[in-house]
Amino acid sequence: MEYYYYISINKMVTIIAILVLAIDVTMVLGQGTRVGFYSRTCPRAESIVQSTVRSHFQSDPTVAPGLLRMHFHDCFVQGCDGSILIDGAGTEKTAPPNTLLRGYEVIDDAKKQIEAICPGIVSCADILALAARDSVLVTRGLTWSVPTGRRDGLVSRAADTSNLPGFTESVASQKQKFSTKGLNTQDLVTLVGGHTIGTSACQFFSYRLYNFNSTGGPDPSIDASFLPQLRALCPQNGDGSKRVALDTGSVNNFDNSYFSNLRSGRGILESDQKLWTDDSTKVFVQRFLGLRGLLGLRFGVEFGRSMVKMSNIEVKTGANGEIRKVCSAFN
Repeated sequence: MEYYYYISINKMVTIIAILVLAIDVTMVLGQGTRVGFYSRTCPRAESIVQSTVRSHFQSDPTVAPGLLRMHFHDCFVQGCDGSILIDGAGTEKTAPPNTLLRGYEVIDDAKKQIEAICPGIVSCADILALAARDSVLVTRGLTWSVPTGRRDGLVSRAADTSNLPGFTESVASQKQKFSTKGLNTQDLVTLVGGHTIGTSACQFFSYRLYNFNSTGGPDPSIDASFLPQLRALCPQNGDGSKRVALDTGSVNNFDNSYFSNLRSGRGILESDQKLWTDDSTKVFVQRFLGLRGLLGLRFGVEFGRSMVKMSNIEVKTGANGEIRKVCSAFN
């Protein structure tokens, strides 16, 4: 007990601050989810998900951004409950915003392995949340602790995807949709920064390159020196399914170069580039870039924090929902 007499006042203040932060984090996480939820009931669950993501990524790097987007699209519809994983006509998976998502086989693979040793314990919603984190890890991003304890939802309707942010959306509309889910403007810029990995199809942005808004020319926010490169990749009336990196020069690296591209007028999606042209979001882009005169933000750290907030949107816990036997079908 005598040891405690030697703790300085500064250290005591630090300890108290950490305890207060821990309490705040617990409140943010919501009811029922916590880090290490499966530590006794299925201690290998997280390591199985991580090794499965890594294995699939080695043979197909596109699964990393696919899983990250999938988790985002899941959480914004019915909450983070794995409803996007359900097969069948009229389900979320069949809705236009989700038809090009990839990585479902990774979730199915991890679930099969986990069910073999811990049947009926680990939810598909939790597997997806963990896989999203591990997708950042395999693309050289920072890791974070994922609170688990979600249960799987019992509803999956394509019609419910209308509240997903779109690629032509104004910043005001994006902010409103994020706010509805308890996410602020910094969370918006941070989470959209996940576009630092992955690609988009030409069909979602080629309209910016030619007759933008019937002006006869390109979107003026596009860097003029970048325009020929984009037009070569996506010629007028060309193959709309062709994929182009969302973060030019850094497609498989989870870093803040995405924000540098926005500053340079090299954002691929219209909704992304608007983060630089709108003052309310531009300040956060600038802070991630560490511009002089502004309090800097470390993208990797803030991304983990915002992901934890997002991953607890409208979660089902306790007696709500179910633990699916397979992720693509209700029990």
